[in-house]
Amino acid sequence: MKNTLLGLTIVVMLVNSCAPKPYSGTNSTYYSKAKVFANIINSAPVDSVYSDSLKIPSKKVLTTNFGLRKPNMVIIHYTAQNSCEKTLETFTTPAREVSAHYVICKDGTLHHMLNDYLRAWHAGVSKWGNNSDINSVSIGVEIDNNGVDSFSLAQLNSLYGLLAYLKKSYNIPTENFIGHSDVAPGRKVDPGILFPWKALSQKGYGSWYGDTSGVNLPVSFDVSQALRIVGYDIRDQQAAIRSFRQHFLGTDMAGELSIPEKKVLYRLMQKML
Repeated sequence: MKNTLLGLTIVVMLVNSCAPKPYSGTNSTYYSKAKVFANIINSAPVDSVYSDSLKIPSKKVLTTNFGLRKPNMVIIHYTAQNSCEKTLETFTTPAREVSAHYVICKDGTLHHMLNDYLRAWHAGVSKWGNNSDINSVSIGVEIDNNGVDSFSLAQLNSLYGLLAYLKKSYNIPTENFIGHSDVAPGRKVDPGILFPWKALSQKGYGSWYGDTSGVNLPVSFDVSQALRIVGYDIRDQQAAIRSFRQHFLGTDMAGELSIPEKKVLYRLMQKML
């Protein structure tokens, strides 16, 4: 009996060792690149900054007071692809030059693809408030969704757990959980009008406007100014309005805001002041 069990164990070990590992190559690339960056970080400040116009000190003095830069925003995306595996393939193809820190599959499986302190390539050309380099300050979360289907309960439960971890770990402000369409109006529409922003806000992730029944719009209310205060890039105001509608009104329309819509924007603006 012992010999039989031993034989089965050896067979299982051999099968596992021979099992295909489709991402072994790209995982190796990850660790190689991370090692390069670690070596850069570990290097002391170099003297190459100095030139004829900058005086070199007589002694090297290195500070003892520093830490890693921490993310301060979470940008939520949908993948616009038809399977989680396709997204994983895309994010491990160097020529695609796109990535995210996390990918959430339809069944709730959470892939942590990049250390949170490293800069993923997920937001692209984007802006929120005065920040025009969103990739450098944010965590990118991609949800497996083709842009048409609803998000699964398993996905949302995984998302809630992830956002709780990120908010606590990095002390990310509630209002800094936003969508790709918010930071790239006119260029991106994800996570789309089916994404449950209100439910997220009720759990503490993202701003919401609340009741607008008692709102009286001041005569001086300016839509452009309000959008800017909320965080939107208003260089293309119609694009900003569309992104605002996608996030807070669940619609995808162009055109001027109605009075009820202006009240929603006014309430959001008040929360930012």
